Amino acid sequence: MLGTWINVAAVLVGSCIGLVLHSKLPQKIVTIVFQAIGLFTLGIGFIMASKTSSFLIVIFSLVIGAILGELLNLESGIDNLSERLRKKIGSPNDRFSEGLVTAFLLFCTGSMTILGAFEEGLGGKPNLLLAKSLMDGCSSIALSSALGTGVLFSVIPLLIYQGGLTLFAGALGSVFSQPIINELTAVGGILLIGLGINILEIKRLRIVNMLPALVIVVVLAYFFL
Repeated sequence: MLGTWINVAAVLVGSCIGLVLHSKLPQKIVTIVFQAIGLFTLGIGFIMASKTSSFLIVIFSLVIGAILGELLNLESGIDNLSERLRKKIGSPNDRFSEGLVTAFLLFCTGSMTILGAFEEGLGGKPNLLLAKSLMDGCSSIALSSALGTGVLFSVIPLLIYQGGLTLFAGALGSVFSQPIINELTAVGGILLIGLGINILEIKRLRIVNMLPALVIVVVLAYFFL
């Protein structure tokens, strides 16, 4: 799991740099950084969404996932958990949850996460994860300077998800074929587009309630691709 630990360290260092920058930036600079991050998130989302080869699987995954998330009221649960964590660490940031979810989707739903974890988990050198660590570290500087400490705490789901994929690469390799990875990446991209819309304050979308789509898409792609 060397690659994942380096990835976690890169995000931690980048987030700390971003938080230091955030504390020294005037409000008008923070505002324009928010807008830049929103546009960046939209751009990455569109690139990832283009990976799909089956629009039906993507739309059904999003619809079924959104219904499940709404029934489970995930957004309220995540917001309450994030708020307790934010108060415990004494963070004044009111976008803590948004930063955590945005960073998690950005760092964990791309194809490099899965392919890199499998590369290392199956005994290879973590070349992909090292490249991903560099990109995530740079991204975390910008994200945390705009969205605050939530980005720093995204290392927890990053470690669990990416580390889990690495540890169980042998068993999961037969499940996560390239078509499934592409559809998972596409659904993650669409969720990132929604987060970009939220960051730009165009319209408030309940993206957290759509997170089950990331599980549904794997199931649907496994059986229908």
